[in-house]
Amino acid sequence: MKRRLHTQLALLLAFSILLVSCSKPAPEPESQSFLMLGTVCKITIYDHPSTEAFDASFARLREIEARMSLHTDTSEIAKVNEEAGIQPVAVSQDTFTVIEEALKIAELSNGAFDPTIGPLVEAWDIGGPNARKPSDDEIASLVKLINYKEVQLNKDTLEVYLPRKGMALDLGGIAKGYAADQVADILRDHGVEQAIVNLGGNVLTLGRKPDGTMWKIGIQDPEEGRGNYVMIAQLDNTSLVTSGPYERFLEIDGKKYHHILNTKTGYPVDSDFTSVSIITQSSFLADALSTSVFALGYEKGLALVNSMPEVGAIFFTSDDKVLLSDGPIIKNLTYSITNENYSLVQ
Repeated sequence: MKRRLHTQLALLLAFSILLVSCSKPAPEPESQSFLMLGTVCKITIYDHPSTEAFDASFARLREIEARMSLHTDTSEIAKVNEEAGIQPVAVSQDTFTVIEEALKIAELSNGAFDPTIGPLVEAWDIGGPNARKPSDDEIASLVKLINYKEVQLNKDTLEVYLPRKGMALDLGGIAKGYAADQVADILRDHGVEQAIVNLGGNVLTLGRKPDGTMWKIGIQDPEEGRGNYVMIAQLDNTSLVTSGPYERFLEIDGKKYHHILNTKTGYPVDSDFTSVSIITQSSFLADALSTSVFALGYEKGLALVNSMPEVGAIFFTSDDKVLLSDGPIIKNLTYSITNENYSLVQ
């Protein structure tokens, strides 16, 4: 009996050792980043980092940039703009999809977000090598070219037409969101379930952290530099996109002109906010909405967000207030305010 017991214990110990030796430690997270889409694009994979997943993701980002950039003569957007008032231009499904969604958001925001803002963006070039303040007369003439309702789409041929010479599309306020969602799909196809995609402040989270807890995502203090946060939000399988004037601006004679332009006046938006963060599953939607809501201001912006139950919003104001939208996204959000200068207004 003793011998049998010793034998069973020995087998149990051997089996335990086998289990321990076969279990693999959790892989170390790996990150890669490149400058594209006008910003630093960083991907961090926590569970199954692989060269193939990174390569495929960044190849997709380069493809989207090549098709939608306003700042290269060879992009599909550049060709559409060049043929404005002349003829329709066939584009890829990618570009067509983004333009189509941009026009939907333009309608929802009553033109506060408008992808035909291209002429103004090029004239101001804020954040670019030729940043300047256009004359009042130039701005007045360019504003007349902005009207999303005039864009003509043909779904059968994937053709896009701008009917007036001088009109120009700019997808800078929505393309990064589309790109983030595309990268998330690629990562999942490569077996990745735990990752963070950060495209210059457009943050998308996949799954949860390896220990099962939610990701802690900082929302930057718009009055301070990078790394200074007002709020930490806990997220999983969702996207957080922030828009604000604090990183791209032009300063002339002590006055700052930021890059979020009013589609009606042609000048930088005079907003109630110092920044707006949108939380929703689709980074595509969050990207366009963050710009729209910033431009709309508190009353109209809040009404727009509250009409969409799948969307939540966090607003920072110039008098250091934190305002929240209604709805299930925010009600179920776990967060903490980390800057004692800011106060939450319920």
